[in-house]
Amino acid sequence: MDTILLLTVLVIIFALTFDFINGFHDTANAIATSVSTRALPPKVAVMMAAVMNFIGAITFTGVAKAITKDIVDPFALSNGSLVILAALLAAIIWNLITWYYGIPSSSSHAIIGAIAGSAIAAAGFGILNYQGFIKILQALLISPFIAMAAGFLMMSLFKVIFRKANLYRTNKGIRYLQICTAALQSFTHGTNDAQKAMGIMTMALIAAGWQAGDDIQGWVRVSAALAMGLGTSIGGYKIIKTVGGKIMKLRPVNGAAADLASASVIFGATLIHLPVSTTHVISSAIMGVGSAQRVKGVKWGVARKIILTWIITMPIAATMAGLLYFFLDLFF
Repeated sequence: MDTILLLTVLVIIFALTFDFINGFHDTANAIATSVSTRALPPKVAVMMAAVMNFIGAITFTGVAKAITKDIVDPFALSNGSLVILAALLAAIIWNLITWYYGIPSSSSHAIIGAIAGSAIAAAGFGILNYQGFIKILQALLISPFIAMAAGFLMMSLFKVIFRKANLYRTNKGIRYLQICTAALQSFTHGTNDAQKAMGIMTMALIAAGWQAGDDIQGWVRVSAALAMGLGTSIGGYKIIKTVGGKIMKLRPVNGAAADLASASVIFGATLIHLPVSTTHVISSAIMGVGSAQRVKGVKWGVARKIILTWIITMPIAATMAGLLYFFLDLFF
């Protein structure tokens, strides 16, 4: 089999594998609050999230185009398929490690760092599209702070709205609201996270010379959406346990506030074609909600561990991808 064809096929397989793992790794964040507050049984929440992720994934392509061209120029990579394959393998390995230990790490940080690291190993620092890469980094860094502020404001608003309400009746009613917010959260997750695999597959098609522009082909959109939906259907209960219970003790009103705040931030990023980490955004929104409720109620020790993982993910993924590129280059 022709080497370029073989590499392209491997990239597509591993891109869909990354999307599948992303489904049970990151999508757990989208339903963590509704499961933890018992608004939805885990199996029902997971299946609902799978459907909503699929719908969200096939609805938008702007983030996919940003991934395709804003980190590195796929037309400038002489061995782009190998670069992308190394990046995917590094991101998948890191995702599996963090999933195994129940750490809500960012798949976005992992794949973006891995693409940059692999490309640098192949062609040096000059290969990076610095304008686009910095724009993506800014979105990844700023979005958690926006989400924390949004969570704080949303919870503050809820406290005013429900200040005279009966606690039992309020919690019962908000559990129904949480079904809607969890569905919205899953939809917005699909509009942003599934786009990353689409962008990677499009990069591979361009690098192989099988595509001239950055348009996302229909089969790429559907296959990536299906992979994420299937991954979601398996669920990620370790991540649900960390996000839904270890950051703070959640009640239905907290969960609904966190869902609305984080969904707004993620969907806002999708509309301006910027990839963000759904893990960062959702966890930060929960921290913001907790701070509005009671600052000491947030388990900041767990939050610090999550933040540390956020910080180290990109450089570790970049280093792993660079080393994998050199290893794969020996065989291809």
